[in-house]
Amino acid sequence: MKTNEKDTKRGVVPPLRFPEFSDAGNWVYLEGNKVFEQISNKKHSSNLPILAISQEHGAVPRNLIDYKVIVSEESLENYKVVEIGDFIISLRSFQGGIEYSEYKGICSPAYIILRKRLDIDNRFFKYYFKSHAFIRDLNKNLEGIRDGKMVSYKQFSEILLPIPSIHNKKEQQKIADCLSSIDALIKATEKKIDELKAHKKGLIQQLFPAEGKPVPQYRFPKFRNTAIWKEIPLSGIGETLQGYGFPEAYQGKEIGKYPFYKVSDISKAIQRGNNYISVAANYVDDEDVNTLKIKTIPIGTTIFARIGEAIRLNRRVITTAECIIDNNTIGVKAIEGKATDLFVYYTLLQINLIDFAGGVVPAVTKASIDNIPVYCPPTIAEQQKIADCLSSVDDLITAQTNRLEALKAHKKGLMQQLFPNTDEC
Repeated sequence: MKTNEKDTKRGVVPPLRFPEFSDAGNWVYLEGNKVFEQISNKKHSSNLPILAISQEHGAVPRNLIDYKVIVSEESLENYKVVEIGDFIISLRSFQGGIEYSEYKGICSPAYIILRKRLDIDNRFFKYYFKSHAFIRDLNKNLEGIRDGKMVSYKQFSEILLPIPSIHNKKEQQKIADCLSSIDALIKATEKKIDELKAHKKGLIQQLFPAEGKPVPQYRFPKFRNTAIWKEIPLSGIGETLQGYGFPEAYQGKEIGKYPFYKVSDISKAIQRGNNYISVAANYVDDEDVNTLKIKTIPIGTTIFARIGEAIRLNRRVITTAECIIDNNTIGVKAIEGKATDLFVYYTLLQINLIDFAGGVVPAVTKASIDNIPVYCPPTIAEQQKIADCLSSVDDLITAQTNRLEALKAHKKGLMQQLFPNTDEC
């Protein structure tokens, strides 16, 4: 396909370029409809999989992600055929870019399917369509379009797309290969994290007794001839500590002596792959504590949500500093001489709190937590051995999670460097 002077007259280069292409000349910009055409092929058989389109997974068969939406046979007749290598504009493209399909299938007629007109490397645009630069340019053209409104092909057509060369795909391929190699490392790291989490789950099942059993499936040799475990209320090994209301007037302080943890802070710590919590969105000082007449929570307390749907997530973290918790959270601190902080933490990980919640809005109280039955070994030494074993796996999970975040940050940085700044065109 020929391009006109208007299409290509403004050329720039990316901040970072592979040495072999340093003398390859400027990149060119082409309008979206010069590179991709809109496809609406509804001729298909019922054998093709229905594709789910999402920012998290791209375009994948619904059965691969447990996507349960029933579609009538009559509706399927209007579904569009997606070929391998096609791109799909979705309702969320203004947030997360355009999705790429590695599968042949059919998708809802609500989506816009793009197919290349030129001889380009699809993988190059797979990454560019997820770049900050493209999403920014896409939003420039939307003029207020947000949730529930589709980006049109006309709007896409007006966006200028950067291409290293119209006639040579080698630089496109080099960029795509570079980013693909990082993606492979990211996927391998994610798989490793999943395997470690599965291993930890299996260890917990073996190191703690099953319901009705006096000893765990696996017991460390040193303790096999000692007394059996006992079932006791949680209050026998831990003290339940309640949170406090957090007036809006005291919120927003980013620096202070005590972090004031909310459920959202717990969620963020978990998302970062941490069992420990050390960062809060809000802080308070001694003066605030005295004015509000609240008590601090000690280091080593396991804290978690106590009300609402957040209970079902069963997220637990351990405090690393003296802190405050709000009244939507609650904590359990090991009783000295009865248990260790880590043993209490791993014990709490096994408890499905929703089973002990009451009310129309699910909630647990101090009394209900105190009375949760738990199993406890006869000695602190056995508790410590179990906690050490599990925390060593957690350390591996944390290390891999940090590696994953570093890889993602590296990829993000490369994408900012390997594609030109479209503000210059």
